[in-house]
Amino acid sequence: MLALPLRRRRTVSLSCAAMLATSLTALLPAPVSAQASDSRPTLAVLYMTNGAMVDHASYAPLSKGMAEMLITELAQNGAVRVVERDRLQTLLEEQNLQGSERVDKETAVKLGKILGARHMLMGSFVVDPKQNMRIDVRAVNTETSTIDYVQTVSGKSEKLLELVMELGTKLNAGLKLPAVRTASTNAPAAKNPNQFKALLAMSRALEAEDGKDYEQAKTLYRSAIALNPDFEHARVRLASVERGR
Repeated sequence: MLALPLRRRRTVSLSCAAMLATSLTALLPAPVSAQASDSRPTLAVLYMTNGAMVDHASYAPLSKGMAEMLITELAQNGAVRVVERDRLQTLLEEQNLQGSERVDKETAVKLGKILGARHMLMGSFVVDPKQNMRIDVRAVNTETSTIDYVQTVSGKSEKLLELVMELGTKLNAGLKLPAVRTASTNAPAAKNPNQFKALLAMSRALEAEDGKDYEQAKTLYRSAIALNPDFEHARVRLASVERGR
C-alpha cells in the first residue's frame, strides 16, 4: 500500500480526532442549564405600604420587614419558588423605585416579568391608635395583569409574626398553590412576647443593609436576637452580613 504524504496523514488524523470528540460529547449528559427548567409557580412580594395612623415614621421600616417575613413564610412551601428580597431590592434600585412607597399595578406587572414571577404580591398595613393592625394583600397575575386574589388579616400589632404566618397560609390556599408545605420557621419566634419589637429591629437592620451601613445592620440584628432569641431569620441575616454578604 502506498504511504500517504505527511500533510495528508495529519489531516486524516485531525478529522478522526474531531469525529471522536463529537461522538464523546454526544454521550455526555446535557448541561444543567439545558435540563428541565424549574416549572414551579413563582411569587414575588413587594414592600408593604405603610398606612399607620399613629407614629407613621416609626412603623415605616416594617414595609421591608413584613415583606421579608412573608417571603420566608411562603418559602416554606417547597412546591413554589419565591423571589428573594435582595433580588427585588436590586431591581428597585436599577429602576429608580427604591424610594417609592407605593408601586402601581402596571409597574408591579413590569417588575414581575423581569423577575420571572407569575404572581406579584402587593400589600399595605394599617395600625390604629389602639395598636390594632390590619394587613391587606392582593396578588397580581403578571400574565393577565388582573388581580387574582385578595386577602386580609387583622389583630394586635404585638402579634405581628403570627399575623404574617396566618397570611402566608391563606395566600397559599387562596392562590391554589401546590400544597407541599413544611412547618413554619417563624413559629418559635411568634411565641415570644417581644416578637413585634424584634421584627421592628430587624426591619431597621434591613434598611441599614440596603443603605450599605453594615455595622449598624449588625447592631440592629443583634438587638432583634436579644429581644427574641428564637428569631432564626435575624440570625441568618446577621451571619450573612458578618461574612461580607
